[in-house]
Amino acid sequence: MSVIQFIKSKTFLKQLILALVAFLIFAVAVVQWLKFSTNHNQKIEVPNLEKMSLNEAEIVLQNIDLNLEVIDSASFNPEYPAKSVIEQSPEAGQFVKENRKIYLTLNPSRYPNIEMPDLYGKTKRQALSQLLAIGFRVDTSAVYVKDIAKDVVRGLLLNGNLIKTGDKIPKNSMIKLKLGDGNEGEFQTENSEEDSEEIAF
Repeated sequence: MSVIQFIKSKTFLKQLILALVAFLIFAVAVVQWLKFSTNHNQKIEVPNLEKMSLNEAEIVLQNIDLNLEVIDSASFNPEYPAKSVIEQSPEAGQFVKENRKIYLTLNPSRYPNIEMPDLYGKTKRQALSQLLAIGFRVDTSAVYVKDIAKDVVRGLLLNGNLIKTGDKIPKNSMIKLKLGDGNEGEFQTENSEEDSEEIAF
């Protein structure tokens, strides 16, 4: 039997139909398997985890079949509880598939410590500028001591205690300047109507 005759035969037609049916069955099976393995059309809305503790966030995500991973700590933000969620990715309201990881950034427990630079002998303006630049606040009511150099730094105070060069002080602390009064007079404290004001960094 020639090839052309075989192609025209019922045997070839039956085999062709069987092959097509088998291919269609295989294709449908693959599509169904892909839908199942990739959770096709299954979407979970990401909850808002902001200000939650790590334990609270983990419980919330486990209840909706999502996972978490802590990737970083941000700069301390006093408006958020210590060690609470400050950022998340994906963001709240987005839709993800089951078992997706939600990446969290946590708020540190406190401000980081900053090493106090050597400001002794600096002018009031220089000290003020440098302290604000590195993240401290400065009390506007300076303490004046007897010294021939007026408005020159003779010390730094934190809560009434003398700060030494190199001391580790929490960022955002309120620093009070100890300045020379420019004469040989008695010890005095500068007071004004602005004593209660603060210079925010």
